[in-house]
Amino acid sequence: MAGKIKRMSTIKQLLSLHSNGQGIKYISRHLSMSRNTVRSYLSKFKTLQCTVDDLLKLDDPILEARFHSGNPAYSDTRHEELMSLLSYFMSELKKPGVTRYLLWEEYKIGRPSHYCYSQFCFHLDQHAASRHPTMVLHHDPADKLMIDFSGKKMHYVDRQTGEEISCQLYIAILPYSGYVYVEACRSQDINDFIACTSHCLQFLGGVPKALVTDNLKSAVTKVDKYEPEVNVTFEHLANHYGSIVFPTRAYKPRDKGAVENMVKIVYTQVKARLRNVPFFSLSELNEGIKAQVHLLNQRRMQTKGYTREEQFYSSEKPLLKPLPDMPFEIQYTRIYKVAQNNHICLSTDKHYYSVPFTYIGQKVKVIYTRSTVRIYHKGVLICAHLRHTAQGKYTTVEEHLCSAHRAYNQRSPEYYIQKASKISDSAHQLFKLLFDQPDKYPEQLYKTCDGLLRLAKTYHTGDEFNNACKIGIDEGIYNYSFIKRLLDNKMTGTKPPSVADTPLPKHSNIRGRSITFKPPCFKMVTSSSSLFILKGISL
Repeated sequence: MAGKIKRMSTIKQLLSLHSNGQGIKYISRHLSMSRNTVRSYLSKFKTLQCTVDDLLKLDDPILEARFHSGNPAYSDTRHEELMSLLSYFMSELKKPGVTRYLLWEEYKIGRPSHYCYSQFCFHLDQHAASRHPTMVLHHDPADKLMIDFSGKKMHYVDRQTGEEISCQLYIAILPYSGYVYVEACRSQDINDFIACTSHCLQFLGGVPKALVTDNLKSAVTKVDKYEPEVNVTFEHLANHYGSIVFPTRAYKPRDKGAVENMVKIVYTQVKARLRNVPFFSLSELNEGIKAQVHLLNQRRMQTKGYTREEQFYSSEKPLLKPLPDMPFEIQYTRIYKVAQNNHICLSTDKHYYSVPFTYIGQKVKVIYTRSTVRIYHKGVLICAHLRHTAQGKYTTVEEHLCSAHRAYNQRSPEYYIQKASKISDSAHQLFKLLFDQPDKYPEQLYKTCDGLLRLAKTYHTGDEFNNACKIGIDEGIYNYSFIKRLLDNKMTGTKPPSVADTPLPKHSNIRGRSITFKPPCFKMVTSSSSLFILKGISL
């Protein structure tokens, strides 16, 4: 019975022919089997102490076990002795410095018929495998997204320097359908990890119940077998998308066996296919990866009659949670004290953002992302701004300023002219003429306008201010001092009516045409110190 084992269906025919009285030569010729093989099976049949009918009723594996009970070498005492020592050897291997070769040397002492080193290791491996059996995990649709980074990197070439830039491969898979997402990124740090996870969820068009990761620092800050501490930023991402973070046990890759197996598939179906394609930027590399992953998801699996993409769209995508309106952005937190000018300075950008003036001198919490800046006080959102990166600049909301500062910022010619129009038409016209002066800069006249508005409040009764404005317009004088003097000196009343000229009465002190006018006599007197002009006096 040496050589290749015969099929048990053929052995059953051999037994049937033998029970019907056929000889060895006939059986050998009919079953295309050597005579010695027929003799061997018939000899073994005689030792079994069973009838042919009993053997024909047995299933093929059981019948094979009857005829081929195993290698007799394993029935000797040395095999049994080694099996009894394997548990001891496994415990000794955990001790520092203990190797398999050292244990084998200790094992063969006093045993002339010992196993060789290769057989010793074989049985040791068999025993170790039997102690840690693997389990088939059954996954529900839309339940988990398993995430991992591959050990082998890809690269692109910098056009400027010709340097090869290595990139990490981010791989995520939905284990139920096997639908996979792959992206190249520069590193495994928190920024790249969060960005890749956000891109993956956008690619899937929905959110699974849990995100399963290993214990890399970007996902888990404190490794613990029972209660690992999840990275705060990654936890924010999970909360934003309505999912939970589920770290695997440390050094237990089988907890996410689907993605571990997918890493090997990506090596052969993506990385190997792109090995001779040159890329000159990270975006070009990701475009090449995207095309190969698309083909991988559409390739029919060998052991199943469908593709990963078909299974995903038919059974899994409808069960994913919907994506939020906005994609997740990394949040950073800072504590600042509101300055006297009711602004805080975001030190990252050296840019200033306004806060309502009532919070001057108080500490506020600033949470900012790539695009927004939100400011909280005692857990209440008090303001929000779009993020700007211009250093030394201010982003100010008018409503955050006090009334005096708001009024100061609102000053303009139109602002003052509009306020004057609410007083009177004369004031409105005076202010327009004031700003129409070509040699005056508008901001030079703001204080003049403030003074005139103050006078309007002081003389708000009667028509005094209105009349003063009319006088200023008539005289072409529009300054504050002139209007104030008119009001202080009460010179804004209505002018008296003109009186007709009346002739003087007759008297002797009147000169006529007949009377010759004699001019007075002048004599000039000079001195060394002064000059005197005397009228009608002789010196």
